[in-house]
Amino acid sequence: MSEGIDQATLRALLEWQLEMGADAPVGDAPVDRFALPERAPWSGRAAAPAPALAQASAQARARERPSAAPAAPAEDDPVLAARRAAEAAEDLEALRAAIAAYPHCELKKGARHTVFADGRPGARVMVIGEAPGREEDREGLPFVGRAGQLLDRMFAAIGLSRAAPDPEAALYITNILPWRPPENRRPTAEECAMLAPFVARHVELAAPELLVLMGNTPAQALLGAAGITRLRGTWREVLGRPAMPTFHPAYLLRQPAQKRLAWADLLELAARLDGGGQA
Repeated sequence: MSEGIDQATLRALLEWQLEMGADAPVGDAPVDRFALPERAPWSGRAAAPAPALAQASAQARARERPSAAPAAPAEDDPVLAARRAAEAAEDLEALRAAIAAYPHCELKKGARHTVFADGRPGARVMVIGEAPGREEDREGLPFVGRAGQLLDRMFAAIGLSRAAPDPEAALYITNILPWRPPENRRPTAEECAMLAPFVARHVELAAPELLVLMGNTPAQALLGAAGITRLRGTWREVLGRPAMPTFHPAYLLRQPAQKRLAWADLLELAARLDGGGQA
């Protein structure tokens, strides 16, 4: 026993060390507690490794092996599920129902309505926007807020309207996403990819002659390119149809100086409808 320290004090110090986690003595030489124990002479039977070491070894081997997880079932793959549901829809009403029943997009949980489309199916021009906003989510129709009012005025200037009964003068309008993102944020690439099969089937069933892609989101989703200022004003091909990228009306409300460029795009669209545009 050390001089000057009685047994009770030593015991109290030991108990304090135990409480602090010091549960093993320290010797004169360091001990590698992760090293394998020395093997006993072979007896024809392998000794079972310590449970912790066996678990660590298994985890290490699992990390070294490439992942071999089985493919997710079709019903758990959002894109594949959307593709199958879209392909099964034989008309627009069936497609509307398939989108409304689609369970894999989290946006659906916070939306009031599934915003499918507006205008006349069979119209020569189909407009594809980004996603519903607050007013669209409330009313269940695309482009009904301030941006929608501007869209109506823009197309009315070249003789097109969503209310026109004649397919020659009609518009058909939809969005890349049928549900409003929280706080009107921009749709993510994952959301667009998840719902792209529905958009492709929508275009196929509506069968327009020309597409108008309004804004960066539909351009990115359908052309695989961003930068609407660079893309606008030039005809592209989307889903086997001529497509004109142009500014979204909401952008034009914030940047009214760009309306002249949007007007040039509309004139190009009108010329194409009259047979005088690019081939």
